[in-house]
Amino acid sequence: MTVSLGYLLPTRELCMAGVHETRTILSLADRAEALGLDSVWIGDSLLAKPRHEPLALLAAIAARTKKLKVGTAVLLPVLRNPVLLAHQAATIDQISEGRLILGMGIGADVPAIRAEFESAGVPFEKRVGRLMEGVRLCRALWTGEPVDWEGRWTVKQGVLAPKPWSPGGPPIWGGGGTPGMIERTGKNFDGWFPAGSGGPASWGEGWTQVKAHAREAGRDPASLVGAAYLTLSIDEDEARASTQLNQFLQEYYKLPGESIRKRQYCFAGSRAGAMAWLREFAEAGATHMALRFTGEHERQMELVAQMRGELN
Repeated sequence: MTVSLGYLLPTRELCMAGVHETRTILSLADRAEALGLDSVWIGDSLLAKPRHEPLALLAAIAARTKKLKVGTAVLLPVLRNPVLLAHQAATIDQISEGRLILGMGIGADVPAIRAEFESAGVPFEKRVGRLMEGVRLCRALWTGEPVDWEGRWTVKQGVLAPKPWSPGGPPIWGGGGTPGMIERTGKNFDGWFPAGSGGPASWGEGWTQVKAHAREAGRDPASLVGAAYLTLSIDEDEARASTQLNQFLQEYYKLPGESIRKRQYCFAGSRAGAMAWLREFAEAGATHMALRFTGEHERQMELVAQMRGELN
């Protein structure tokens, strides 16, 4: 089994530091490709956790790279009109020649994200139904055939061009480990892409459930991708690695780092420990891992590039 390793670009962290230019982000993406990593990822938020708009930035990265897959970790599609989203995604998929992956989520039920939905004019309580109808409409438009649609949105003989490079559109991965998202992923999406909580064993339990739902829906579980969003602080001084992880999570979420570590897949420690941790995810069935670093991005990218070879 081949394991792909990707890298989460620090769009949120740079904006928090007052760095709004994109030069650093684009250079880090170039470096990821040069090191042989498999993908780069960008998170999504309008106002709750301000950062660069992911689709625009992925288009720029797709245009200057040749092999990297480019993806959202994860997109909040319900904040966007699905006709516009289908058009944007199809265009980026053409720019990248089929390297786009759309990780999708619905947003956590916290005040900042509720406020974000309100600012976009989107009802928070209806987000699951809105997500699923929006995905169905995107996929209908990605066929390139005339679409008639009556629902939250109305389309009359709408024909989208360009069609995506990928037949049927870019793969969609369900982000989140709630029972509802696990079921929706197994029945409707192309991959599962949670960020926690627990560790490799709990990820494996969720993956087993995703595949069971796929079988119930008459789908081939082997056609789905098992992925994971992982946060790492790699340092041979394990106490320093743990402190750095806690500080990073505290600054990122404005909550105690220890509490976030219980809710997300996080590792702090040596290179050997990180390697063993990643191998446990692989043994549980994860074939794609998107890694978020707590600092020293180029150093940790180089370590992970070496580890990618060892995993495979």
